[in-house]
This record gives sequence, structure tokens and C-alpha cells, in this order.
Amino acid sequence: MQALVKEIQLQKNYLKGETIETIYFGGGTPSLLSVGEINLLINTIRGLHTVASNAEITLEANPDDLDIEKLQSFRQTDINRFSIGVQSFFDEDLEWMNRVHRANEAEASVKRAQDIGFENLTVDLIYGYPLLTDQKWKYNLDKAFELGVPHVSSYSMTVEPKTALASFIKNKKQPAMNEQQSAEQFISLMDAMQGHGFEHYEISNFCKPGHYSRHNSNYWKGVKYLGIGPSAHSYNGGERQWNVANNAKYIQAIGTGEIPAETEILTEADRLNEYIMTSLRTIWGLDLNQLNSIAPASSAELVIAARRFFDNQWIEQKDEIIYLTQMGKLYADNIASGLFFLGG
Repeated sequence: MQALVKEIQLQKNYLKGETIETIYFGGGTPSLLSVGEINLLINTIRGLHTVASNAEITLEANPDDLDIEKLQSFRQTDINRFSIGVQSFFDEDLEWMNRVHRANEAEASVKRAQDIGFENLTVDLIYGYPLLTDQKWKYNLDKAFELGVPHVSSYSMTVEPKTALASFIKNKKQPAMNEQQSAEQFISLMDAMQGHGFEHYEISNFCKPGHYSRHNSNYWKGVKYLGIGPSAHSYNGGERQWNVANNAKYIQAIGTGEIPAETEILTEADRLNEYIMTSLRTIWGLDLNQLNSIAPASSAELVIAARRFFDNQWIEQKDEIIYLTQMGKLYADNIASGLFFLGG
């Protein structure tokens, strides 16, 4: 905590006095923090920056952390949005994922938050793993709709290298992920969300009208941000930096007044590719004028490279904006990489 406060102070000039519109407590389990610790961090930020009066302040939480006492205590903070890591409403799936909470706790935590007055909620759901039949996936989605949350983030299960799951799959103790299953469940996700009035505003994110995650939307729109803590990433438009991951090394460096971060100066190609990757994922699309503001005449080169994706009907163009089609959303990463500029 002392190191986090000190880093906020050391980084006070990184955003060059811009008004803070969003604060996001994420990465790890910030719901373990006490009210006093949350208020200390928020007040430190307020003491060094202008924070918008309607700032979105989100806290990621595990369902088992959100008991009635904890939720009531959060009313004494400026937290006004929760991201709850539900993942599934089936106990066997949660056990397979090594999650601590159970399905009934996930449902109860959402209802408790709503009862206490926290209506601005998002839940995470995962699809595309061996235990998840299409019937179970439909149940998970129906349960989210039944709970009345205004925002859902949903991700396909990925196998990270050097994890227990990767080892189990390699040694045939667990089946590999099935890309066809993942694609079909993503399509059913999109259809169900549309049918219940949710906007698909980013590949993995859906919301009722007006309930976009402002924090994540700013990231996809290329707004500057400052990350605090071990492994945290920051971006100021021209550079990207990331803190050391090791907690002890982080604390030691901050204690000496040093920010333990590596910095990468973004080339023109980097900035073009970054914009392509983030903008295409969103409902707002890729603006060819914005591309030209980064590098003159770059839009003409991109449109030529995009011909095969137009032919496949994976992308479409309206005026100066290029969007992914419904089918194109299945291939978002492939499309983005196919449009990247060399030298990035």
C-alpha cells in the first residue's frame, strides 16, 4: 500500500494534468482491500489530479468477497461500479477452473450488490471449454439476463503457457480446447445478447444502451492511461511503459524514489497498428481519417490490404469507417494482423 501511494505521487505528471474520468481497481483481487485502503488510494489520486465529478470508479471482485458487510462498507467509498468474476453458474465448471466460489455465491453476490444500491454491475462469463455444453452455456446466459445486470464481459477460454491446464492438456489429462465449439458458442452469445437488447460494443463486451464500460472504452479509443502497481501498464500516446512484475523488486525500487518500469517509444507503424487492433474490435470501427492523422495516406494502403476481407464479407465500410461484420468478429485478430503496417 505504501509503495502504491508513493508511485501515484511519483507518476503525478505522467498524464500532464488531464482530468481523470475513470479509476479501475483490477488485476489480482482488489476486493480484499479494506475501505480505508481504497479511500487512501482514491484520496491520493484526488490530491494530485482533477477527478471528474461523475468519474466511473470500478472495483473487480470475486463473488465470495462480496458479503453483506463488505458491500455495506463499500458504500463508504467512491466505488460506483463492480466487475464480478462469475465465470459460470455451474459448480463443476468452477471447480474445474480452480475458482474458490460456488455458483450460488455468484448469484447471491450480484443480488446483494443490487439490494444495497449498486446497480452498475458487470459480470464475467467464460465459454469454449470442454465441460460447457451448449445447454449449459444457454443457462449461464439466461441467468445473467435474469439477474438484470446491464453489462456482460465474455471471453473464450484460453490456455496460457506454463500453467497447470497447459501441462494437463500436453499430458492428455485434459482435452484440448475446441475452436469449433468456441466459435459456435460465441455466435450463440452474440445472438442471445442482441435478442435481450444488449449492444455488442466490443468483441468481448455487451451492454444495455448507455452502460458502456467508460474505462475500457477509453482504452479502445486510444485515450491515455496510467497504471499503478507491479506489472501495471501505462500509455501516453507516444510511449508505452510497464512496471516490473516482482512485488519485492517493485517495493524496493519505489522505496528509493525510482519507478521500476521499462519504456517503449512507439514508432509510426506501432501507432498505426495499435489503432487498427483496438478500433476494429469496437462498435465505433476504424476511422480512415484517424489513420491518416497518424500517417498521411495510410488509409489508401490499408484499403488495398483489406480487399480480401471485404471479399470474404468479414468487414464492411460506411463512409470513412470500417467495421467488422458479424462473421468478421470471429476472425478479429486475424483481420487486424492482416492489416498491420510493416515496421511495427
